[in-house]
Amino acid sequence: MLPDNSRLVFSNAEITAALDVLAGKLNRQLVDEKPVVLSVMQGGLVFSGQLIPKLDCMLQIDYIHATRYNNQTSGGELAWKAYPDTSLREQTVLILDDILDEGKTLQSIIHYCEQQGAAKILSAVLCQKKHQRCVDSNLTDNIALTVEDEYVFGFGMDYNGQYRQLDAIYALEECSDNQK
Repeated sequence: MLPDNSRLVFSNAEITAALDVLAGKLNRQLVDEKPVVLSVMQGGLVFSGQLIPKLDCMLQIDYIHATRYNNQTSGGELAWKAYPDTSLREQTVLILDDILDEGKTLQSIIHYCEQQGAAKILSAVLCQKKHQRCVDSNLTDNIALTVEDEYVFGFGMDYNGQYRQLDAIYALEECSDNQK
């Protein structure tokens, strides 16, 4: 079922433990808040579905769909596919995304939330890649796991539009630079 050139990076147990730690951190940040939680589609779906039940605050759930990958292995121009139905004006917003790589998508979503009048914006990601290519190192400090600068998939992240349903995170052993 897995590509021949893949290897396990994080097991489901390791991901669950990291999500428990992240939820604890977010619960401290969200005391007395009633955030609008935006899951970034499609990659953030599994992450959001596992993290949201661990949050103690009252919240509203919505989604936003902005992508640079569109089921490809390298990012291109940002495409906005869906905006949230929930008003963000004067709301605390928590953005949940699968991976922080170059940060262009997350940066654009944060900017969108600001334009919509959000009072406070927090973000959290399942994974952050180890490299220096991120457009802004201050996009989030709510990171569940850190991965090497390699192509990863599973737990919501895809490889050529597939493998999002895997309950663990895998990496491709060999991939060209445009697959990172």
